[in-house]
Amino acid sequence: MVSSTFLRLLIICTQIALQIIITININITHAQLQPPAIPSAVCDNSKGNYTTNSTYQKNLNDLLSSLLSNSNGYGFYNSSMGQNSDTVFAIGLCRGDVKSDACGKCLSDATYVLPKNCPNQKEAIGWSKNCMLRYANRSMYGLLEVNPAYDVVNVENVSSTYLDAFNKEVTALFKGLGSEAAGGGDLRKFAVGNASVGSNSNLTIYGLAQCTPDVSEGECATCLDGAFGVVQSCCSGTVGATIVTPSCNIKYEIRPFFDSTNETPLTSTPLAIPASAPPPPPTGATTPGGKKSNTSRTVIITVVTIIVPMLLIISICIYLRLKKRKEKLEGDEIGTEALQFDFNSIKVATDNFSEANKLGRGGFGAVYRGRIWNEEDIAVKRLSRDSAQGDTEFKNEVALVAKLQHRNLVRLLGFCLEENERLLVYEFVPNASLDKFIFDPIKRPHLDWDSRYKIIVGIGRGLLYLHEDSRLRIIHRDMKASNVLLDAEMHPKIADFGMARLFDLDQTQGETSRVVGT
Repeated sequence: MVSSTFLRLLIICTQIALQIIITININITHAQLQPPAIPSAVCDNSKGNYTTNSTYQKNLNDLLSSLLSNSNGYGFYNSSMGQNSDTVFAIGLCRGDVKSDACGKCLSDATYVLPKNCPNQKEAIGWSKNCMLRYANRSMYGLLEVNPAYDVVNVENVSSTYLDAFNKEVTALFKGLGSEAAGGGDLRKFAVGNASVGSNSNLTIYGLAQCTPDVSEGECATCLDGAFGVVQSCCSGTVGATIVTPSCNIKYEIRPFFDSTNETPLTSTPLAIPASAPPPPPTGATTPGGKKSNTSRTVIITVVTIIVPMLLIISICIYLRLKKRKEKLEGDEIGTEALQFDFNSIKVATDNFSEANKLGRGGFGAVYRGRIWNEEDIAVKRLSRDSAQGDTEFKNEVALVAKLQHRNLVRLLGFCLEENERLLVYEFVPNASLDKFIFDPIKRPHLDWDSRYKIIVGIGRGLLYLHEDSRLRIIHRDMKASNVLLDAEMHPKIADFGMARLFDLDQTQGETSRVVGT
């Protein structure tokens, strides 16, 4: 018969396994949904800036979140939101050959990334492989704009043998594509095509030309001619180039890069059923090796994929839990790697322990101010190599403080123990220690009776927690004004547990082999 302990263990591990599988799935989904960086973005400071949490920013966020619902059906999006000076206008354009799902994802990513690249500019534009997004505090619909421009050049050059023929075919190709795109109508101005370079070169040029459909046919032709003029001046002789402007873009390569099959509207429309289509099979009918077989195979694969990792995780979990029971808990060990900092990261945070960041020096070493990667200020206690506090006191302080949580105790964020370096990382307390106020005639007047009473009560609460209310009974053994820190609101926090002593809950006396404290 299986013991009740084992059953409880099995239930706990099964729950953990399911949670891990769900977490992995969520993490994979988040990784897939994480928007990529936008290759090129222009933030126009000359058109004005908005302030954080302003009405303009709210209108911008609301507009971008709803932009995808304002499509003309062919990958062109245009909308506005707000009133008067807080009105925001936006235009989105997908490359004419991309399918609707790729178009939506590209613009959705752009609406997320572009405001981060241009965090306060009222006017910005960004281009990526499949789309363009721009917004401004002015109407842009129907305006021909060729600036700002952005170009990408393929550094590979055409062989000099075929250079003249190549340039001739590129010119002819874009002349035709420009006319075709400009005459595309009010819904989509887009054209793709290719041209061969001579009979002996084996070179084929693939080209694309597109305008925003809100500009006229003549304006589109002018924009595309200007873009091709940039190609002739910057990129002649290269095997590929891309020129993009707010109103048009062109691209050519010697390898296929567009989907010539996607010439239908980007919105999904139901297909008509041919008159000669055979009647559907009767309900429940199956064919050998058909739908029924595929469904069974899918179910089997899914079950195996889930069950096997789950059983493996359950087995590992049971093993670790049983192993943990056999391990003897040792109170003098640090016991948590999660709190360990890398020495180099602390070195960077404190500007290589510069004198400018030095907060003071105690009996065991200097204390430095620093700032870690998440912009949180920290206080780093760096024990001197000849400090009276050895490894035992260091481990003692980490082990004790890591287990303590109280508003009147300084919070330990982590530690570092590498070679000869021993560092303790605490929360930064801005008003330094109590002795700086008591013994400083300039700061002493800041300690009115209300502040003094609050400090006294806070210290008392902290000591009561150490002596009576925490899971461990701790005697500080080094209480003095310099070991009481004051936060921004003058709340006291007891610090420096290097001399602290751990007692049993019912213990009232203790012996020591040396005199400590102040």
